[in-house]
Amino acid sequence: MSEIKACIFDLDGVIVDTAKYHYIAWKALANKLGFDFTLEDNERLKGVSRMRSLEILLEIGKIELSQKEMEKLAQKKNEQYVKYIVKMTADEILPGVVDFISELKEQNIKIALGSASKNAVLILEQINLLHVFDALVDGTKVKSAKPNPEIFLKGADELGISPDNCVVFEDAEAGIEAAINAGMRSIGIGSPSNLGKANKVMKDMKGLDFETFIKIFN
Repeated sequence: MSEIKACIFDLDGVIVDTAKYHYIAWKALANKLGFDFTLEDNERLKGVSRMRSLEILLEIGKIELSQKEMEKLAQKKNEQYVKYIVKMTADEILPGVVDFISELKEQNIKIALGSASKNAVLILEQINLLHVFDALVDGTKVKSAKPNPEIFLKGADELGISPDNCVVFEDAEAGIEAAINAGMRSIGIGSPSNLGKANKVMKDMKGLDFETFIKIFN
């Protein structure tokens, strides 16, 4: 099995839990449009681009709008979401993330971000983690959403590392599929019920050290 030289991390649900802020903003929008948006509905938006998320939301509400109207709504939702994330602090980094990334750095493993979020840089600045990434690929740099592998392949390319030397950390089914489509190994953060295609699924990174990480793939 090829040597691990890089790790590519999704942001939402892996490094921080911004899903709650997305949910509050999407729910407020749905309520304004006259229908409810549940936590179960919100699961469908994981790892999905902003415009595709809006399309799913409108499908749930059985509402059809023009492209121009949709762009306005997506903008409104993002403005609402940004109000929450500008208040984020390092306290919101998920368990084990900082320690594990520090160990990876010590072992000269390259670190990249592979997130559909267009607010990724703002979030990383807020939680003081921007400096740890050797490459940043976010929603402003890619055309195709996961499960298309573009985001991860671009990350590997920016690091100068072959895809088969990369491991992806993801919390969404579409993200795990994107990793597989990129020819990369993956670790799912969350539940085995929807992340079963990953090489390994764990609840979070709490207690994950480099030795345990390497053993997963040996």
